[in-house]
Amino acid sequence: MKLLQSKLAQYTEPQKAKAAGIYPYFRAISSEQDTEVIINGRKVLMFGSNCYTGLVNHPKIKQAAIEAIQKYGTGCAGSPFLNGTLDIHKKLERRLADYVGKEDAMVYSTGFGVNLGVVSTLTGRGDYILCDEQDHASIVEGRRLAFSTPLKYKHNDMASLEAQLKRCEPDRVKLIVTDGVFSMEGDVCNLPDIVDLAHKYDACVMVDEAHSIGVFGEGGRGVCNHFGLADEVDLIMGTFSKSFASLGGFIATDEVITNFLRHHSRSYIFTASITPASTAAVNAALDIMLTEPERQKHLWDITHYALDGLREMGCEIGNTSTPIIPLYIRDNNKTFAITRDLLEEGIFVNPVVSPAVAANDTLIRFSLMATHTREQVTTALEKIQKVFRNYGLIP
Repeated sequence: MKLLQSKLAQYTEPQKAKAAGIYPYFRAISSEQDTEVIINGRKVLMFGSNCYTGLVNHPKIKQAAIEAIQKYGTGCAGSPFLNGTLDIHKKLERRLADYVGKEDAMVYSTGFGVNLGVVSTLTGRGDYILCDEQDHASIVEGRRLAFSTPLKYKHNDMASLEAQLKRCEPDRVKLIVTDGVFSMEGDVCNLPDIVDLAHKYDACVMVDEAHSIGVFGEGGRGVCNHFGLADEVDLIMGTFSKSFASLGGFIATDEVITNFLRHHSRSYIFTASITPASTAAVNAALDIMLTEPERQKHLWDITHYALDGLREMGCEIGNTSTPIIPLYIRDNNKTFAITRDLLEEGIFVNPVVSPAVAANDTLIRFSLMATHTREQVTTALEKIQKVFRNYGLIP
């Protein structure tokens, strides 16, 4: 065995979990990603999806994708910088900029690529990037690639953020980057105070709206709109793989910043463009989000119903106030076992263990879509209560 393989062979955690019968990943779904999916020939309720709007199966979105393929083909065979820009890409960028209230927008092939390419590019040597310690991995990777000084502040802790801002040289660029809604814990960033501190210390703010678009704000525009602070936030990021029911991502900001990014952001310049089908799907999803506000209202109705039910049964759910509900287990193997047992009960949820979270913060991630019915949520709560009681997690 070569040295590389010999080194990597020491990683045996997946094999141990498989031997114990609790390995929870790569569960193959053989149906559409809906509130009910088929796994191993059996129907189960899906509470592990990030499509908060529930639009992934909408017939108008499917038809838009089909028509785009018929007109443009299946791919662009190049990056936006060269041959990969279509007229529908430009149309989508204009719509997204208008949607979130910015001058301009850029469409990337993935949401991960947005954060990787933006965070790594905007600042230089002697500048600073300040990140919440629970920011998404894509932000972390972008920060690691940047030549500027990284500073991490405690989760949603404004005293910690201010202490880090005080460390920065006053005449250097300071970029604060935060999730709008934190993807594992489901809590919302303290955006009003972040903006106040940015003004105080002459910093810029970038908000990752991946898990808040479609959920917060008028027409699902996100937390920046929700707080009335879109004008005060310098960069608004979003992804298409969640509420937009597609694949890709965008950054919306002023034209000075997009001009620089279009010519320097490597994950934009050196990655093939988002496919025609994905682009058309986002355009169609945006139409629906703007014209069917009842979807967003229903999402919040069932979210409050689920939150109340889980709190009432005694589950530890932290500070969430969103359709992302963490059910804290605080043990890796037990988290895997409960995930398995819930699937056997017909409930699909996602395990979140270290290193994605701290070892004592492992959790089951329970997430809701606007297409879930109250009856489906009730069934899930009943099954969670049964399994959690078996493990002594609730009375």
